[in-house]
Amino acid sequence: MFQRGDIPNLKKDLKFSANLLDNEIRFNTRWGVFSPRAIDDGTLLLMKYISAEPSDVCLDLGCGYGPIGLALAKYCVDGEVHMIDKDFVAVELSNINAKLNKLPNARAYLSDAFAQVPSDVKFDQIISNVPAKVGREQLSIMLYDALDALKPGGTITFVTINGLRDFIKNNFKSVFGNYKKLKQGQKYTISQAIKQQ
Repeated sequence: MFQRGDIPNLKKDLKFSANLLDNEIRFNTRWGVFSPRAIDDGTLLLMKYISAEPSDVCLDLGCGYGPIGLALAKYCVDGEVHMIDKDFVAVELSNINAKLNKLPNARAYLSDAFAQVPSDVKFDQIISNVPAKVGREQLSIMLYDALDALKPGGTITFVTINGLRDFIKNNFKSVFGNYKKLKQGQKYTISQAIKQQ
């Protein structure tokens, strides 16, 4: 149990660095966001199996404080990265971290799934560390919106807990007509689909 005297320190941003996609990235986080003290295992696994082109336009869906999006922004120097989340603290931290790492090609904004994503922007990649509690309805909305937002040949890549593996596989096949398992670890599975021409 914390005492009143502990509260000012608990309100301070937490700070750490992590190596993602062969780049050292600094993060400010806070209590209350997902995995505030270190990059979570699902994201770390995902980072080993995603690839991008320097000119890719990417979307980090449910960005949290920005590890996926900022790693992509550091790599996609001639592209751009949109980071979206429905949590205003996550969005604020992602923008702080983009400035901290001097990544003007990354920006975060509030959006409930694709609700605020500009319809004229088409993505080469959509990437997400999907929450375990995502429901069928929300997932269906996200996937059909992702299909519309991707360029032909674009990819959608999710990391999920293994318990959602078949759920994601069936939904990717239903919406995109294809599915590829990039990696299955002890706890997490990385799934990918391609928007066909």
